[in-house]
Amino acid sequence: MLAKEVKTGSVINYQGSPVLIQSMTVQTPSARGAATLYKFRGRNLVTKQKQDLALKGTDTIDEADFERRAVTLMYVDATTMHLLDAADYNQYSLPLEEVEAEQPYITEGLEGMLALVYNGECVGVQIPTTIELSISQTDPAVKGDSATKRTKPATLETGLIVQVPEYLKTGELIKVDSRTGQYISRA
Repeated sequence: MLAKEVKTGSVINYQGSPVLIQSMTVQTPSARGAATLYKFRGRNLVTKQKQDLALKGTDTIDEADFERRAVTLMYVDATTMHLLDAADYNQYSLPLEEVEAEQPYITEGLEGMLALVYNGECVGVQIPTTIELSISQTDPAVKGDSATKRTKPATLETGLIVQVPEYLKTGELIKVDSRTGQYISRA
């Protein structure tokens, strides 16, 4: 595949190991005849290190040989998250430090969670971009002037704290963007 066809969430083979692309920027040339540069920031799925890549749009990149498997959360202990494959009931375990960015969004009934399996071993987890979580604690709304759009902090069921509109109450279900950690809407 060409570098200009790579999207966020793609897994490419870079220097012999799979890299999950987390963000990208496009730098257009200012001179005539210069090449457009695509700058990618990713995470090596084997070593867990961040990698920055800068490629021309016409450079070719191989897609990594891995598979995405639908999984559900079984349980979390002190050091490990345990997942169950929905198709063949294989169990995968990931250290909590490898999934600390995704953990505030993962609940037991989360639909659409995928395990990234490389050479038969789970090397990461991918969650949907929109997650539904319930508000476990927030302050009550204050009556008064509400001409402006005011927000307040709310603690969600996973412990994540987000800014929500003032009219939301404890127990309500909301949608949160898992990429930015921001409130989207009511569920």
